[in-house]
Amino acid sequence: MNQSRSMRSTLLLLPLLGIALSGCTPAEESSATIAASQEDLGTMPNMPEDASGPGVPDGVAQFAVDPFWPQPLPNNWILGQVAGTAVDSNDNVWIIHRPWTVQGTNAGATPEQTTRDNTWGHDPLQSVCCVTAPPVVAFDSEGNLIQAWGGNDPNGEYQWFNSEHGIHVDHNGFVWVAGNGEDDHHMMKFTQEGEFVMQIGGVGVSEGSNDTNSVNRAATMTVDPETNEIFVADGYGNRRVIVFDAETGEYRRHWGAYGEPPVDEDPGPWDPAAPPSRTWRTPVHGVEISNDGLVYVTDRPSNRIQVFQKDGTYVTEAVLAPETYGPGSTWGVELDPLDPEQRFLYVPDGTNNKVWALDRETLEPVYSWGRGGRQPGQFDWLHYLDFDSQGNVYTGEVQTGHRVQKFIRMP
Repeated sequence: MNQSRSMRSTLLLLPLLGIALSGCTPAEESSATIAASQEDLGTMPNMPEDASGPGVPDGVAQFAVDPFWPQPLPNNWILGQVAGTAVDSNDNVWIIHRPWTVQGTNAGATPEQTTRDNTWGHDPLQSVCCVTAPPVVAFDSEGNLIQAWGGNDPNGEYQWFNSEHGIHVDHNGFVWVAGNGEDDHHMMKFTQEGEFVMQIGGVGVSEGSNDTNSVNRAATMTVDPETNEIFVADGYGNRRVIVFDAETGEYRRHWGAYGEPPVDEDPGPWDPAAPPSRTWRTPVHGVEISNDGLVYVTDRPSNRIQVFQKDGTYVTEAVLAPETYGPGSTWGVELDPLDPEQRFLYVPDGTNNKVWALDRETLEPVYSWGRGGRQPGQFDWLHYLDFDSQGNVYTGEVQTGHRVQKFIRMP
């Protein structure tokens, strides 16, 4: 972090920590603030009072928001719903957002445009603010814009999505994107510069949860570096995980709840008193692979995480916050790079607007942080999160959230 941004961030914490440093030099202010922050973790904003107490296992990550991240966007750009977040091997932060969701007045300087079935913007222009940013945007670790691309290919090689959703940057640096809109039965692979590499599926081609040639409104994906296979939470139209070769796009295998062949039958609304459903509700929203080869899948409306081996063999399941209804509690699942034993799972919950830390062995919650709201550090429809190599967290918010936030890992 450069000196000016570091000073802004430390000075912001002063009133929050109740520190009076008038008369100190900048160096003395910075040292005093860091020392105070280490002593007062339990009183940091958006952290429970027992954040450093005996009820929280050692190693559970704790955070404070950096309200100055990212830097203001250039080109008069504005973001819509931030549907996906990913961090690459260089700690660059990638998001996919929905330009068409920017409220009309907020997109007053956006020329009228159409992507697939969505038209937005103005002709003539309505105001001097603002222009919707391209759907794929990347920032460096300081929050500076480094990439922006996406939308329909002017050469007609591919069609963009009706509703942007998942994004993942794999171990080879390729950017994978997917959509959950009408007829979004495809996912695509690009270079980091936005050069089209490959497409799996197509627009409006899916034949259901046992179709091996496409996806149907896929939620998100992750590539296994050991096998170079891409595991897809497929997700909003289908009720399954499907695996493809990340180099060729060839089908490998798929499964539904309990590792059984998926069915497209709707099991009905979530009822915590009912027996567990033998099929997943939609959306199947999150997927992650641990170092010991377990695959974690989130059945969001069922508040459920199911665990599998990479071949789809069922291992176990758990329900998180069972009294959560509507969109559910299990929106995604991530692992902490500074937790080498991977003792804990981190689950964004956009209904309760918090992040859960789960014991990976038992899948029981051991800690949670966050609350609903629009102020820095609060959440408005928390959707996904990801870690950088330093253990900092980046979150994206959909619906009325329309933002990405950085949470700095605390000592």
